[in-house]
Amino acid sequence: MSYRDGFAALNLEFSPKIPRTEYSAAHCHWELVKRATGMELDLSIPENRPAATRAFLKAWDYGMMWSVLVHRDYLERAGAAVTDMGHAVFSGEDYNDKTSRPYLSPEDVYAVDPARQFARFSSGILAAEFEADYRRCIAAFGDDLVNMSGTYISLFSGLIDLFGWEALLLAMGDDPERFLRVVDSYAEWMEQFFDGFARSNVPVMMVHDDLCWTSGPVTSPEWYRRHIFPHLKRFIRKVREAGKLIYFTSDGLIEAFYSDIAGLGVNAVVMEPCNDIFRFAETYGDRVGFVGGMDCRTLTYGSKEEIRSCMERLMALGRRYPGFMLAVGNHLSVDVPVDRALYYNELYESMAYR
Repeated sequence: MSYRDGFAALNLEFSPKIPRTEYSAAHCHWELVKRATGMELDLSIPENRPAATRAFLKAWDYGMMWSVLVHRDYLERAGAAVTDMGHAVFSGEDYNDKTSRPYLSPEDVYAVDPARQFARFSSGILAAEFEADYRRCIAAFGDDLVNMSGTYISLFSGLIDLFGWEALLLAMGDDPERFLRVVDSYAEWMEQFFDGFARSNVPVMMVHDDLCWTSGPVTSPEWYRRHIFPHLKRFIRKVREAGKLIYFTSDGLIEAFYSDIAGLGVNAVVMEPCNDIFRFAETYGDRVGFVGGMDCRTLTYGSKEEIRSCMERLMALGRRYPGFMLAVGNHLSVDVPVDRALYYNELYESMAYR
């Protein structure tokens, strides 16, 4: 009963089984998909993959499927010039060595006024697009897990996509006050997507915003508290007041912002394993759910004893906190040996029942 367990965790309610989700495995790790499902399809043929993905989600009892709609393509639709920083190989694909830099100096950044220069979408159109995306997710992943739609470029991530790291950091440091006008203007433009989601009939929203590097915040935590979190809190309040449930995702080491994120009003936080998930649970687990815990490096390089020890600690966490959902927080990608991934799932199935 994956949906039951996933939805219960999002509402901080105990269910018979600790829920789980994974990232990348069902869409990229095709050898694992074949072994886990017993399917003999040739998964090098793209047309065979959707059925295999659905079978894997069922076999591994996913409680929710991470998904968002609003990426950088909405910036492009709005007429914005976006930076392309290229992309490294991930799961054997995605390599892109084509780059573009429309913003070469801080002055180029300060000249951008998203709220007045970028096109807007009507809330009715956005609501309809979120609803269509939600239906697409149900068709692709099934209805026995928590499906959703949401935003990727929510605020800080949108600034990264627009300007790229070099121009963003230079503009942030060269004239902070002028840069803040750009931040506020982008937030004003971005708010329309939360208005549209609030108007939709989609019950669950994923709000993604990469606030940190693996080493921690990009700049002073106080800068985020003054200029990022107030906007995010306003966005999220609108959606929550419309009766929706919200996951919040940030990559990187977000420990400096545990209290700020818990105070946004979200239902659950998706985090990477560089964070101390146990500390988050001890402080906020009685009022905010949390997703993650397992590290792909443990699965790839650790001994079976280390994998078991990690799972024992995580499952104990799930028996104590109803909002916990297990996941390999830094993706269960093709680098993880199939036998290690299957062992991890065996441990989950043997330990997950409360």
